Amino acid sequence: MENTQPPTEGDPLKRGEDGSETATTPPGTELKKKGCKEVLGLSKLTHWRTAVFFLSLFLCLTIVFAFSFIIPCPVRPQYLVTWNRSFSEAASYDFLAIEHASDDKVMDVLFVLKGSEGTQNKSCADAGLQSPCVFLSAVDGTDGETLWDSPLAADFHWVQCGLEGETGRSWDCLLSHADLLTAVDKHKGSVIWQQPQPTGLHSSGPVLSLPDLDEDQVGDVALVASDRTQTQMVLLSGKTGSQIGSTVRLDSAETAHYLLHRTAEGSHYVLLQKDTGLYGLALWRIAAQAKAGLAARLKKDKHLEKNASATTGLVPIFESDAVREVVRTEEADESSSLLVVTRREVALVDGQHLQLQWRFNSSSVLRQPSCGHFNKDGFLDVMVEEDIGSNTKRVAILDGKSGGVLWEVNLLASPNSPRPASVHTTNLVSIFMFWGLMAPESNSSVPFADDRRSYMLHPLYSKVLLESTNVMDHIITFKATLMERGRHAAYILLTGPVSEGAEGTVVLSKRKLKQDVPLSKVLRIGGGGGSETNEEIKEAFNRLRFSD
Repeated sequence: MENTQPPTEGDPLKRGEDGSETATTPPGTELKKKGCKEVLGLSKLTHWRTAVFFLSLFLCLTIVFAFSFIIPCPVRPQYLVTWNRSFSEAASYDFLAIEHASDDKVMDVLFVLKGSEGTQNKSCADAGLQSPCVFLSAVDGTDGETLWDSPLAADFHWVQCGLEGETGRSWDCLLSHADLLTAVDKHKGSVIWQQPQPTGLHSSGPVLSLPDLDEDQVGDVALVASDRTQTQMVLLSGKTGSQIGSTVRLDSAETAHYLLHRTAEGSHYVLLQKDTGLYGLALWRIAAQAKAGLAARLKKDKHLEKNASATTGLVPIFESDAVREVVRTEEADESSSLLVVTRREVALVDGQHLQLQWRFNSSSVLRQPSCGHFNKDGFLDVMVEEDIGSNTKRVAILDGKSGGVLWEVNLLASPNSPRPASVHTTNLVSIFMFWGLMAPESNSSVPFADDRRSYMLHPLYSKVLLESTNVMDHIITFKATLMERGRHAAYILLTGPVSEGAEGTVVLSKRKLKQDVPLSKVLRIGGGGGSETNEEIKEAFNRLRFSD
């Protein structure tokens, strides 16, 4: 009989049907071989994973090495806490601009000097000009070194910077001097264009920065001039300085000051300050008179135009006695609220709809107010100085929301005291700086010219003041500002001869705001001045971080 037993290990070979011998596979061997293949595949996968890991590690180390050694880290500018520049046999004017003229992160200082030589030993003769001439100069905010000089023909009339913005213009400063208008690039000091003054128009500034009216992709500008009979306006191309259209008469009377404002609906109005109050005239009306079709791209504010005069087009905004000046609560925002200053009151006008918010009655407002945050309600508060008689002034901070008095102090009205200033901090308040003289510090009710102090107020310690006595010279102009975001605030002083434009020694100086803290005197006001020690008060000033 045929053997039907399965082959055993002792009989590994079995003949096939064709007579050849074949190997017999024991049960489970095929599965074992398949398992080995799977193990081999897993081993290869593990090797790939290892290779990918080391490749990723190599790439990470390469990137770290590149950023650490090949690509240099940004270098923070090393600034001097204080610097001074002196110019002998020179004259200067009430003008300071704080702009980014260099490539670092620190703001720089632009000012005007009149003399035979500029700050880089560049003479008027070198530029082919008669001596003395005018120099628009930029100095580095870090150390006071000159960045550039731009010599121009005398005489100097006015200058305005901060006009570059997002307008497509390649220049930032516009000067009126001799019989010329000159546009200057703030980064290099080079002249972009120069044009003769418009015929019959002698403007005293400011320049109005306009939208692009002539459709050349560059924002345009406007000048306004008044005499005793009328107020006129001329539109200029921001690209070339040439006149756009004809001269437009804005009003049949003299207008002392003016300002360009943008409403909530995006419509632009020229604000005219007259003897009877503040009035607005739509820019589209002015552009239409200057040249046909020029107003096509300008928006109209239907709400305001309902109140416009049918004959003049003027929109009444604030009616009172003669308006001294109109100040933006935020200088860089042409839609911000407006402070209207008359001889006897300060009023806040909403910037969105040009509606009156509040009025503050005063005996006599001395100078232009300043805005900052005294409380933490999010509204900009207003510091004003008013004459209260007997050579005394009251410095008061008004609530930006209601106009009520939040804080006040009385000082002797020292001669040659600049307007107040403020610098914002990161803890939602501002440091206020103002000038004068505490009455007990003087034996006379009439202080001398050098009896002048600067004071700093911290809103969180409102019952104390820091008093400093570091400036004795005649102050031409003064600004307290943030020089580098989050790092340091400073004040810039331009001092010189008493008469503006008179020849003498001119000094431009910068001093870090905190630099005055250790040397300042802590004055207690308002019933004791709190429980903090003098050292704790000074330490609170030293801990401040500033913000824009």
